[in-house]
Amino acid sequence: MQRTDHPDLATALRTGPFHLALRTAISVRGLALHRVRDHLALRGVHIGVTSLSYWQQGHRRPERPESLRAVRELERVLDLPAHSLTRLLGPRRGAPAEPAGPPVRPYRDLISPATAVDDLLTELSSPRDTGLHTITHIERIRIGADRQLRRRDSQHALRAHRDGIDRYLAIHQGDPGSDITRVGVRAEENCRPGRIRRDQAHDLLVAELLLDRRLRAGDTHLLGYGFDDAPSPTPGCEYVRGFNSGAGQYVLQVTFHPEALPVRCHRFARRSPAERPYETEELTLDGHHCVHLVATALRPCILGISWDWE
Repeated sequence: MQRTDHPDLATALRTGPFHLALRTAISVRGLALHRVRDHLALRGVHIGVTSLSYWQQGHRRPERPESLRAVRELERVLDLPAHSLTRLLGPRRGAPAEPAGPPVRPYRDLISPATAVDDLLTELSSPRDTGLHTITHIERIRIGADRQLRRRDSQHALRAHRDGIDRYLAIHQGDPGSDITRVGVRAEENCRPGRIRRDQAHDLLVAELLLDRRLRAGDTHLLGYGFDDAPSPTPGCEYVRGFNSGAGQYVLQVTFHPEALPVRCHRFARRSPAERPYETEELTLDGHHCVHLVATALRPCILGISWDWE
């Protein structure tokens, strides 16, 4: 039976790097390194404990043909899908890299207008790939008695996929006509506010959240942060969240004031702001005036909840 249903292992195999995935798989399997060595020897592969230790710590990587064979046998010893470890090694050092698409979609694919988010990210000198991957994101939205979006709160578990990560970018787009200069940014857990850039014409804000430590590849971090919204001229009717790379799990809850309850709610998914949803589902308010969605194993997309007032 393969053991990839373990959440940490499933994420490590999906996002890498190789040494983290190997270390996690060995831990989940519950084997000491000398037992892993013995299992490999029974399969005709002779790798020392020191080499295995270097591999799982990232000090060395398998390069030679016999080492690559050992990785393929490790997948069997550790009850992993075929190629789940070998694919994380990528091309051999010195070998020409195979052409590959970008690892993430640019934010401009998920936010309209694209030039507005481009300009704000350029001001912050933000790279295309921020080096962070979402493990779990729980987001809570509150709608006031005036049918306006009032507050957004996030609990965000992240994993770094390269060394030296020390900040997270939070992107906020208000409802049309809202005063983005009045939006408050709250850095509440394991972070503090950094630079904030606003585009009033397009209701857009990008905030740096500075982490309280510098992450290495494979490290995880839990953030708590939020936004206090400014009112807009018309009642809100949807909330969306864009994912520019894959994610483990996303949970969105929208809570309505008891004096302002919608008549109908839907969850939806679409690939870009201009496209029609490729997935919809009607939601029912619970006894606490809430609706929610749960999504797992996400690919780049836009998810959200919409509602009708009449």
